[in-house]
Amino acid sequence: KLENSRLETEIAILTDKLDVTEECVRFKSHTDMFINLMDSDELVGRKLNFLLQEMNREVNTIGAKANCAEISHRAVFMKEEIEKIREQVQNVE
Repeated sequence: KLENSRLETEIAILTDKLDVTEECVRFKSHTDMFINLMDSDELVGRKLNFLLQEMNREVNTIGAKANCAEISHRAVFMKEEIEKIREQVQNVE
């Protein structure tokens, strides 16, 4: 029999492992920065490439944490789209 405090601790740990809020916030931040860089007149190719790597990391984490097939499938789709964008960014200085 589990004590209530132990059960609460286990639930809190599990909830934290499944929560993707932080990753979504960071992904949105990277997306906003990407859009701002695209509007910039400076050389941005490397910065865009770096941001895409970070976006891919966030999507990987979201997919790994997902306990839902639909979220996992969307994560795969997002990774495919990020890769397409990365291919295009290789042509940007």
